[in-house]
Amino acid sequence: MLDAAKTDTTLLEVNNIEVIYNHVILVLKGVSLNVPKGGITALLGGNGAGKTTTLKAVSNLLKSERGEVTKGSITYRGERVQEMSPADLVRKGVIQVMEGRHCFEHLTVEENLLTGAYTRKDGRGAIQADLEMVYNYFPRLKERRKSQAGYTSGGEQQMVAMGRALMSRPETILLDEPSMGLAPQLVEQIFEIVKSVNENEGVTFLLAEQNTNVALRYAHYGYILESGRIVMDGPAADLRENPDVKEFYLGMSDEGRKSFRDVRSYRRRKRWLA
Repeated sequence: MLDAAKTDTTLLEVNNIEVIYNHVILVLKGVSLNVPKGGITALLGGNGAGKTTTLKAVSNLLKSERGEVTKGSITYRGERVQEMSPADLVRKGVIQVMEGRHCFEHLTVEENLLTGAYTRKDGRGAIQADLEMVYNYFPRLKERRKSQAGYTSGGEQQMVAMGRALMSRPETILLDEPSMGLAPQLVEQIFEIVKSVNENEGVTFLLAEQNTNVALRYAHYGYILESGRIVMDGPAADLRENPDVKEFYLGMSDEGRKSFRDVRSYRRRKRWLA
């Protein structure tokens, strides 16, 4: 089992970062995490916990939203990346799949996928081979390849966004809320594809996800964010069995399933912070 301890195989290291928006709003407060090569690392927590901000800090997309990393460091393969442009990070093999299934709506599915290969220099044959690889993972996209992306379903647009990222030949994918707005059956399908890409292509994943239940079944290691802080981390199997995680994130306790009304007092309790 992979873990996120700092080892020689660590690709991404986020060390005690703080993020401020508009020079006054403190969003992340001392966040640290490690992403090992070849692993699936989950960043978990509710809406507003800071998951998306953490991913954007890594991919250097904060400036477009008047945000900045004011403390700490972010390194990839041991090199500080905070001053790099998002394009430079893509060339290093780090690409983010944004929340909300962003596609070029007026382009076809296949044209969207090919935009992911825009920076590649390895020739048309290699790009065509990878396009077929993407279609193998997402057979539905092959069926819809000539359709305008804006007229495809939410699940298909999520597949387009992930397939476009794969076309860039990434080493690491930052995947933001892949389950958002999708039916449970599609969520399972998306996570099965993440698992297959991780195992077959060796792509490392750092994924931000509100659906703790499904994320912990597919991830190797997890970090739980609350109000901009890491409040718990550990191997996914251990987090699944942790009583606090069961109660507050999976809706289960030793007494059985609990309703939101039963568990809403957890913000006052938080045993792991005591």
